[in-house]
Amino acid sequence: QVQLVESGGGLVQAGGSLRLSCAASGRTSSSYVMGWFRQAPGKEREFVAAINWSGGITYYTDSVKGRFTISRDNVKNTVYLQMNSLKPDDTAVYYCAAQTSRRAVVADKRSSVYDYWGQGTQVTVSS
Repeated sequence: QVQLVESGGGLVQAGGSLRLSCAASGRTSSSYVMGWFRQAPGKEREFVAAINWSGGITYYTDSVKGRFTISRDNVKNTVYLQMNSLKPDDTAVYYCAAQTSRRAVVADKRSSVYDYWGQGTQVTVSS
């Protein structure tokens, strides 16, 4: 079992920055790939970014490339999402998720391959 708790969301003006954190507990050594997803009101949950165990491989959805950076600290069991140049379209609930399969693939955007999820943190970007 892996427990995930997100934090760092809030209200920010367009062009601003936020850093989300996802603290993992439990069997954290099995969290081979960590990902961030988001869900805006009335829309489906969508993939944002993912990172492998070592942090050497990252993958982003096109809409956040160059603005968001995912990273992880395995000593602190924490994954981060640094979000810069935020836009109103980035407004959503952001979720952290973990893949525990040894065959986990960073570039797999499907939410179904993730085994554990956090409760989400709200990010609101005002225009």
